[in-house]
Amino acid sequence: MKLVIAIVNKDDEKKVQKALVENRFFATKLATAGTFLRAGNATFLVGVNDEKVQDIIDIIEKHSKKRTKLVPNTIVNEFGSFSSLPLEVEVGGATVFIVNVDQFIKI
Repeated sequence: MKLVIAIVNKDDEKKVQKALVENRFFATKLATAGTFLRAGNATFLVGVNDEKVQDIIDIIEKHSKKRTKLVPNTIVNEFGSFSSLPLEVEVGGATVFIVNVDQFIKI
């Protein structure tokens, strides 16, 4: 058995959640936030048999899109801070961890 931990952009969370349920994968969803852009995410926790892990990855990949975003670029040095042209960064998509489960107990 595996535990799939998927951190998904908040813009994609409803599509991912709907697709997981439609495919009969039931997950716990946590509201989380990243530290880089302080943007909202959803973290899905899904317990699944080993042979179904790729199915979950495929669902997440299909419904999680990467995007670009402009973020302020502030240069800080000994003379103060200066704003520069904004930087374009890639956001979205998903980060997925797959962890072995030694034991599963439902109480």
